[in-house]
Amino acid sequence: MWQTLVIHPHWFWLSLGGLLLVAEMLGAGGYLLWSGMAAMLTGLLVWIIPVGWEMQALIFALLTLLAAVSWWYWLSRRTASRPARPLNRRGEHLIGTRATLHTPLENGYGRITIGDSSWRMHCAQPLQPGDDVEVVAVEGITLEVRRVPPR
Repeated sequence: MWQTLVIHPHWFWLSLGGLLLVAEMLGAGGYLLWSGMAAMLTGLLVWIIPVGWEMQALIFALLTLLAAVSWWYWLSRRTASRPARPLNRRGEHLIGTRATLHTPLENGYGRITIGDSSWRMHCAQPLQPGDDVEVVAVEGITLEVRRVPPR
């Protein structure tokens, strides 16, 4: 077996790449993907251009580093360009929503119904029942609203 690996070293790299990719599929979380791809590429390069073991190891190491750094760079640019998602912050989805006030305010606080939920709200302006309001911000579980002129 060792003689076959010495004569055909590309089989070692292709096998190593396959094993790393299989291990990645079992749940490594992305850590082995780039090493597996680098091993596969090393195997293909060694098959085309036969080189010594030292050069093969260097090619594998450089390809692994290049793939990992490239992935990190692409991922950091991709996530930096996206706005933060309001996952599990239901109130932030309501910004811009309009509703009608049904109860009078007490010290600037009251409740409004949006959809099938009742929300605590605050408004610095005096409001009367029947006034239309728009959600402009969320502070904890309190919606900050402003009066909307009637249409």
